[in-house]
Parts: sequence; structure tokens; C-alpha cells
Amino acid sequence: MNYAVITKRRIGLTVFGLALLSGLAFVVQRAGPLAPVRVTSVRATEDRLTPALFGLGTVEARRSYLIGPTTAGRVRSVGVEVGDRVQAGQVLAEMDPVDLDARLHALDAAIERAGSAITAAEAQLRDAEARRTLAQGNARRYEALAARDFVSASAVEARVQEQRSAESGVAAAAANLSGARQERTRAIAERAAAQRLRASARLVAPAAALVTSRDAEPGSTVVAGQAVVRAIDPAALWIRVRIDQGRSTGLVKGLSARIVLRSRPGTVLDGMVERVESVSDSVTEERLAIVSFDRPPDALSVGESAEVTLSLPTTPPAVVLPTAAIRRLHGETGVWTIDGTSIRFAPVRLGQTGLDGRVQVLQGLDAGTQVVAHSAQALHGVRRIEVVDALEDPQP
Repeated sequence: MNYAVITKRRIGLTVFGLALLSGLAFVVQRAGPLAPVRVTSVRATEDRLTPALFGLGTVEARRSYLIGPTTAGRVRSVGVEVGDRVQAGQVLAEMDPVDLDARLHALDAAIERAGSAITAAEAQLRDAEARRTLAQGNARRYEALAARDFVSASAVEARVQEQRSAESGVAAAAANLSGARQERTRAIAERAAAQRLRASARLVAPAAALVTSRDAEPGSTVVAGQAVVRAIDPAALWIRVRIDQGRSTGLVKGLSARIVLRSRPGTVLDGMVERVESVSDSVTEERLAIVSFDRPPDALSVGESAEVTLSLPTTPPAVVLPTAAIRRLHGETGVWTIDGTSIRFAPVRLGQTGLDGRVQVLQGLDAGTQVVAHSAQALHGVRRIEVVDALEDPQP
């Protein structure tokens, strides 16, 4: 009786052990290191893409004006405030002219003095010409008398010498007159230069503009070229956009743009690539493009951030996949293809990428091939997989 009970216990323990080992093996196969990796899959399809480029930008003024003096000086007054709209030719600020007014008065006197010198030189020239005319007449008469032997040769020579002296006097008077006129021309030119310098002390708006800053106040000393007032043309604003160099293929002038301003997140504005800058940012590895508005919105502020999407031409039909399916293995770009419960890494050559999350596969994959989209862990070295609808456990 005891032997039968012991036998039954042994059988029961054996069955329990086998069940335990079976359960342990099942757990190892399903959840342990030998368990298949859970993945989601997607099939490659043939389709067209409408690729696009995305970048962040800042609203800037197409025309900015830095209005300041052409020479160093002290600011006398500033007549505008930030936010004022000014017209072309309007005085914005004025520099202290220092001694320019006195120099203008001195040059006016110099011009009048040169005029008086011209008058005196003209009178001297007329007197010299009269003397020359008289000397010429005397010389001709004495030459006629000498031909009849009425006067001596020495007397003729004396009259000829008087004629030559009179001619030299005319030349000297003409030179004095020319010098006086040149002096007056010089004084007039100096006054014009001083007048322009005096006029430059009045800082005027070069065009209709909006004042954005006052960089100097009355009493401040500024150097040549330093801005006293800054202004922009509020009717000519555009966006300077930065686009990743690695994704900038196809960036050219004329692309249509969709603009979303930070202040208007729900409004899409139309625009166009005005130009592509020839110099990129080597630090951030970005290309720069200028995007203009088709219709600039009202109350647009300079410096505002914007999101810009540039539409590229539709691509020819090609195999496409979600970008999530693209992997990197040993420096190669490819996808994990699924064959039953096993996988294989297939290198591919990619084309353009659309903003909808799909990418062209130009080489290495056929349409209809099932590939891994997401996986619960890295797939390198994995032998078995389990294709599931979703990686997350369903919520109770």
C-alpha cells in the first residue's frame, strides 16, 4: 500500500516536472533570449511623390536704411521716434555743423574778393591793350619815317621795343585776369563742397520708410558711417529661410512656397523663392534662400519666425517606402526584408523624400516586397521575428 502511494507521488512529481519544464521552455521561446522579435511590417508600393523642402526662416526687410553722418560729429537733434512713418526727404536728425556756417561766410567773402580782383584785372588788361595799340601805331609811323630817312634806326628800334613791352604788358594783364577768374572758380567750388558738407549735417530719409530704431541721442558723438536712425521699407518684406544642406536637392529660384508665420499658426500664406544665396552657412550646414510673399499680410513684424515649405515637382513612378523602414547597417543604407519568420538586410539606393514620410527607393527593392517598419529591438543578429499589427500592448 505504501509502495503504491509512493509510486503515485513519483508519477505526479514527474508529470509536474515535465509541465514545469514545458512551461519554462515556452516562456524561453516566447519571452526569453530565444523568443522571436516582434516587428510591424509594410509592403513596398509603386507611386509618385510630391517632394518638398522644409525650412525655418525669419522675416526681414528687403530694403533697410542706416542713416548717419558722412563725417564724425556730435548729434544736435533727433526729430523722429521708433515706429514713425517718414517720407522721402524728411529731416530725421541734424548734426552740429560746428564751424561750417563760418566757413561758408568766409568763402562768400572770398568769392566777392575774387570778383573784385577780376574787375581790377579786366581794367588792367584794357589799359595794357590800349598801350599796346598806341605802341603799335608809333612803331608803324617810325618805320614809315625811317624808310624816308627822316628818323634814325635807333629811334625805330626804341618804338619797336615800346611795342613789345606793351604786348608783354597785355600778356601779363591777361594772365592776372585768368588767375583771378581761377581763384573765383576755386572759391566757388570750395563753397559748394562746404555747402554739401553743411547739407549732410541734416540727415534726411532716402525714401518712404518706417523708423525701427534711434541709435544715438542729442549730444552723442558719432563717427563717420555710424547710424543715428535706422529705417526699413515696410512694403517690401521677405523671409530668409535656412534649409538643411543634406535635404536641399532641387532648391532653385521660382519654387512655390507655403508660409506659416509664428503669429498666425492657422494661416497659410503663398510665396515664391526669390533667390538662392550663393554662400551657405558652413557652421550650421544650411543653405540660405530668400522667399517673398505673393500678398504680404498686414501688421507683419520684422524678425518674426516662419515655417516655410517649398514644393518640388512631382517625381516619376518609383518604389516608395515609409522613411521609418530605412535602416543603417555597417555603413550601408537598406531595409530588412521579411521571408516568413526570417529577415534579410537588403542595401538600397534612395531618392527624394516627401513630407508625408515616404521616400523613393531607386534601386535594391521591388514593389510588393514586405519589409520591417518598426521593431521592438535592434534586428542585427536576430534569427526569428514575429509580425504583429502593433508593438504596443493593447490597453485594457
